[in-house]
Amino acid sequence: MSYKMFDTSKLVLKPLHERIHDVDLLKVIIPVDDSPPALKNKNIDAIASSMVKAKDIGSAALLMYGGHVIRQGCSLYMIELMKRGLITHLATNGSGGIHDFEFSLIGETCESVARYVSEGQFGLWRETGLINGILKEGVKDGLGAGEAIGRYIWDKKLPYREYSVLANAYHLGIPCTIHISIGSDIIHEHDNADGAVLGEASYRDFLIYAETITNLEGGVFLNFGSAVTGPEIYLKALAMARNVAHQKGERIVDFTTAVFDIQPIPDEGYNITPPKTDPRYYFRPWKTILARTVADGGKSYYIQGDHKHTLPSLAKSAIKLDLT
Repeated sequence: MSYKMFDTSKLVLKPLHERIHDVDLLKVIIPVDDSPPALKNKNIDAIASSMVKAKDIGSAALLMYGGHVIRQGCSLYMIELMKRGLITHLATNGSGGIHDFEFSLIGETCESVARYVSEGQFGLWRETGLINGILKEGVKDGLGAGEAIGRYIWDKKLPYREYSVLANAYHLGIPCTIHISIGSDIIHEHDNADGAVLGEASYRDFLIYAETITNLEGGVFLNFGSAVTGPEIYLKALAMARNVAHQKGERIVDFTTAVFDIQPIPDEGYNITPPKTDPRYYFRPWKTILARTVADGGKSYYIQGDHKHTLPSLAKSAIKLDLT
């Protein structure tokens, strides 16, 4: 090798109990109850109706989410949607898996980047690095990243597993895939990180995800707060699924997509890609999820708002419709 590599064995890892945590699970968790939805929105009801239809005809209902959704305390509603068959696949990025694991282990997560990056301690917490070993064992057993971590949380009976999306997905036999970008997550800093394991575990999850997309006709794809990973993984998987479908004389065009985010987007016209001269063109969820991939016959919706309001409101609407 021509270039010198950083020696991770020189790093000092500290225990999680020394970290000041920004988010307490039991303070943010949103309980599943019969209270009125925080948001009443005709588009939320339309998306919920599409979820119930997908369940009725056996099509895929996939929910992609960023780590912030877990930090906002939405996990119990995500678990409830799985239990009721209204979501058949969940997917997240690396941070979504890490926050889920830390919540399950100690009931807290999240650290001040400003504080700990100045100290050279950001991300370097001993217990979080257990995930690297969990992924290694999972790969040995033929598992993807999401199933490996979910299995560990469930089988080890971690203290807060009842709130874990990954653990409950594993227990229910529903895929919850993790889509890792090497170098973007704190566990990649650790000396026990193995690039081959990260790649194998995440690529298996990508292929599981792509298989789900093959059943998207008549189904639903929801994207909560994932501005890059969500639309990019979905785009490639949909291209793969359509390639195989075309060979059989079939199409994957009649489905519903929805983006839930805080970006200001017009109430109408988002089914058309903004011009490249518009900075909003580079907001991938718009051009990819709301416009390009449904251009052949699907429907798309955009819901602006905080995840702690939008996700429970959608879940309540879908559950109500499913029961009627």
